[in-house]
Amino acid sequence: MADTQVGNIVNEILRVETVEEAFSCFLVHKPEQENERLAMYQKKLSNVLTSTSAEVQDSAIRQYLTLTAVLTNRYKMKQLLTLLENLVNTNILQARMLCDCILTSERLTYQNADFWIECFNLIRRVIGGVDYKGVREIMKGCRDRALSLPVRLNSSIMPQMKALHNVIEYIFDRNASLLPAYFIVTEIQKDYPDNFTHWQLAKLLTTFVESFKPCTQMVSIIGHSQMLPVVEFSGYADHLVNPWRLDPATLKLCLKGNLPYDEELLKPQIALLKHVLQQPYSRDMMCSMLGLQKQHKQRCIALEDQLVELMILPMERSEQEDDEDEMSSTHWCWLHLSSQVIYLILIGFASFPNIVMGLHSKLIGHDLKKGRDHLMWVLLQYISGSIQRNALSTFLPIIKLHELLYPEKEPLPVPDYTKAHSSHQMAVVCIWMHLLKKAESEHKTMVMPQNLKVQYEFLQHLMTSNTTPTLLGTDYRIALLCNAYSTNQEYYARPMGIIIESLFGNQKALPNGNPTAPLPTVPLSMCILDSLTLHCKMSLIHSIVSHVAKLAQNKTNIPGSNVMAPALVETYSRLLVYTEIESMGIKGFINQLLPNVFKSHAWGILHNLLDMFSYRIHHIQPHYRVTLLSNIHSLAAYPQANQTQLQLCFESTALRLITSLGSSGVQLQMSRVVSEPKSLVSSESEELNRVLVLTLARGIYMTGAGSDGAAVKELLTTIMTNTPHMWSQHTLQCFPPVLVEFFAQNPAPKENKQLLKKSVEEEYRKWTSMANDNDIISHFSVPGTPLFLCLLWKMIFETNRINPIAFKILERIGARALSAHLRKFCDYLVFEVTNPAGGPHINKCVDAINDIIWKYNIVTIDRLVLCLVLRPNPDGNESQVCLYIIQLLLLKGSELRNRAQDFVKENSPEHWKQNNWYDKHLALHRKYPEKFAPEESNGAYGAPIPVYLSNVCLRFIPVLDIVVHRHLEIPQVCKNLEQLLEHLGYLYKFHGISHFPNTDWRFNEYPNPSAHCLYVTCVEIMSLPIAPNIVGNSILDVITVGFIVIPSDKLQLWINAIGIIMAALPEAYWVVLYDRILELISTPELVEWTSEYTPFQLFALNTNYDAMVENKYSFLLALAHAF
Repeated sequence: MADTQVGNIVNEILRVETVEEAFSCFLVHKPEQENERLAMYQKKLSNVLTSTSAEVQDSAIRQYLTLTAVLTNRYKMKQLLTLLENLVNTNILQARMLCDCILTSERLTYQNADFWIECFNLIRRVIGGVDYKGVREIMKGCRDRALSLPVRLNSSIMPQMKALHNVIEYIFDRNASLLPAYFIVTEIQKDYPDNFTHWQLAKLLTTFVESFKPCTQMVSIIGHSQMLPVVEFSGYADHLVNPWRLDPATLKLCLKGNLPYDEELLKPQIALLKHVLQQPYSRDMMCSMLGLQKQHKQRCIALEDQLVELMILPMERSEQEDDEDEMSSTHWCWLHLSSQVIYLILIGFASFPNIVMGLHSKLIGHDLKKGRDHLMWVLLQYISGSIQRNALSTFLPIIKLHELLYPEKEPLPVPDYTKAHSSHQMAVVCIWMHLLKKAESEHKTMVMPQNLKVQYEFLQHLMTSNTTPTLLGTDYRIALLCNAYSTNQEYYARPMGIIIESLFGNQKALPNGNPTAPLPTVPLSMCILDSLTLHCKMSLIHSIVSHVAKLAQNKTNIPGSNVMAPALVETYSRLLVYTEIESMGIKGFINQLLPNVFKSHAWGILHNLLDMFSYRIHHIQPHYRVTLLSNIHSLAAYPQANQTQLQLCFESTALRLITSLGSSGVQLQMSRVVSEPKSLVSSESEELNRVLVLTLARGIYMTGAGSDGAAVKELLTTIMTNTPHMWSQHTLQCFPPVLVEFFAQNPAPKENKQLLKKSVEEEYRKWTSMANDNDIISHFSVPGTPLFLCLLWKMIFETNRINPIAFKILERIGARALSAHLRKFCDYLVFEVTNPAGGPHINKCVDAINDIIWKYNIVTIDRLVLCLVLRPNPDGNESQVCLYIIQLLLLKGSELRNRAQDFVKENSPEHWKQNNWYDKHLALHRKYPEKFAPEESNGAYGAPIPVYLSNVCLRFIPVLDIVVHRHLEIPQVCKNLEQLLEHLGYLYKFHGISHFPNTDWRFNEYPNPSAHCLYVTCVEIMSLPIAPNIVGNSILDVITVGFIVIPSDKLQLWINAIGIIMAALPEAYWVVLYDRILELISTPELVEWTSEYTPFQLFALNTNYDAMVENKYSFLLALAHAF
């Protein structure tokens, strides 16, 4: 209806009388009458359109435009379009609707020149009444119409282009405020990422996009595409990963907004992902970078492609190897790759068939015979462990890869099974044996390829032979059988049984109750374990865990019936380093095995398992460490565990757990602290809680974690509730402000040393005056008066002996409660040594302490020194006295030094390369037997627990760390530290010194070479006898001054390295960067800006460097970005 009415109105407007047409050349038109006439028609249009719906209006306007478009009289056309403009101005029509109708009109073609020009002029006049969302759509419509214009424009088409150009130019005009400029540039970047629409608009669009270059420069990191991170072992907080986040589909950096970033930043960051994937222990960072979550099994095709590329690289390098080499130069690379591939496929981030087909397509046309066996070994790891749970069709692509890599018609020879790489050379036949077994279970027919027949027959003969291969030396036949038959239960039990027996021994007892043979002491070598497939390792670790749990439940009194074999302990610890079996490995160890052993009260097994954790396993994620720490705190409070050796084990393990928690690990656990602070805090041990505070201080300094204070205060409050304590002033000076503030607000009661001395003297008088043994025992074993160690020391000091009654009192006090006595003793000792009696008095004091440690075995040296070094001494002189006592204890007597010298001389920190660690360990303990109870106690303390891995030297290393820390806090005693390290520093050999090229990172203190390099670099920098601000400025000068000697293509790598080092150092070193920035922006050049260049030009590193322009500004900004 409205369409008809509008059509009639248009026809009325256009209608011309016959007389008018005949005398058109003689008529004089009166503008007033014409305007009145148009006003009348506008009123009619208004009446028609006012009461109609939007849909009807839309249809009517389209009808109106169709009738207008066919006019040849441009004057009439302008009149009709002016009426539409007036309807918009009077709010009868919506400007957005009119513009949409025009842009979607079929009549809007550049051939209809007048209509095109007038329509775009109309849009230009009414677009101001459109909201920003509508303007965005109009802009898109204009760009689409531009595409209809021919590429070659002649003069007749230029007016149409000009009209369109004017509209877009008006939209782009920031002063017009039609559409936020950011929305415009976003649309341009999104719709035309590579090229613009019509070339006539290119300059307009390019100029607009270029206007965002300064903004882009402000939000971009200089050299971002060339930066590489140092991969740490533990997880990452979001703010640390954000600069490295990649889109999992494209591997492009997750940049903010569709801004005109540099081309390098918009490319897939393949080098970055490869760098991370190649680093050991990089799983957490890789998942964080790509935003992959274990619970969501999301396949990442880009990750698959890079895995394929990474597997081909070592294959190509293998071609340059000598066949005679015992170990491939790519050995560590293949070990790492197999772990990565297994993890990514099992977790669902990659697809096995796709990886195999990707390898096939990449390897076509390449003859890589030396690397093919290694590749098949990696694929065998996954196949052997998963073929029983998946359909055969999943693994059939491997057949095509086999045909490509093994084109030989003649049978492949049997490799030398005395060489470790024989397991790789036999990997392909093992794969086929698993495929044949799977085909048999699915009732399908498959035939072993002709070129594998000889190797297949060798394995079959070896399995049926009556001769039993050995596991000693370099015989890998058992490993080959396990790999080949791990999915065939009929045959698998035999080779795996041989391995198990070599670890467990023969546990059958003779009629007289003695075991038939001594427990095995030789563990499986890492070469043998590396030669076993994932499936075999999982089977082996399952058998070990089951056996240990069974031993723990064994309550018989047969000697050796509930003791783990040394070979089992060492092998189990070596298996736990394989990250691909984490769920059955370290996770099962902490969450299942340890709790079960504890429930069974198998203290000997528990002790050795904790020792294994302390001295054999180097890389454990922070949440596992915290879980174990929480378990240990609960174990220590258990009444049945109140035994000196066990309590020492708990404390030593907890000490290592806390001190080995990396700075990033502290940061990650802060969120957990708020919900469950007791998991980290000991309810009784002040020493462990003090070490936790020190670790927290380190974490805050190195990462800035806890600067908000909430989680930190929650943790500190729990610590002070359980074990109220104070700190020496020299230590407080080194704490971060949040810790200093807390301890200032929560002071602990100060020990009155004079009162303590009087109490000890009073107790000693009572001891000498009391005659009845029962009275003595009942009086001195009363809880709440922890002065008995002070009394024993006084007794030795005065009489050079201890009354036997004292040992009964010690039994009543118990190992756990003795800690409180030890703290009082340390406080009393410091006060006593400050006695002005001189050297002989001090020497006698130390001799009495040594008797308590070495003669009477009441307290161990590591426990005493730990307590002594952590005691608070408000007086600076007392702190020096405390460290002096420690120096005399460690150096005056020869007991610890002799043990340390012999231990370091006879043992190697590379325990994973040894098969006789237990023999050397036993020899040391025979020469220097460790006793954890006085000999006069007659076994009341419980039988000593046999240990396989620990000794006083290893236990003392983390204590020595803390002693070194305290020396560094007091400059006056630095010389003493040098003397101390001269005599005991060789113990640090067992911190794991690494030689990068051939390092087995599974057993190293650091996860990979770059992390180790970063750590040792920071240690060397911090050990320089120069003020931190001077050192920090010198590090920055490596770039700002030394850039002239750095190759131009390496400059960004150097900046990256400086940024990483500065970020890893404490604040005192990197604060100079802030100072330099402040100094720079305060210079007259930047304050008044006299330069001929803009700020954005001066701070653009690449441009300045290439043009050799003043670059102090851009260098400093680049360093700040790298930091």
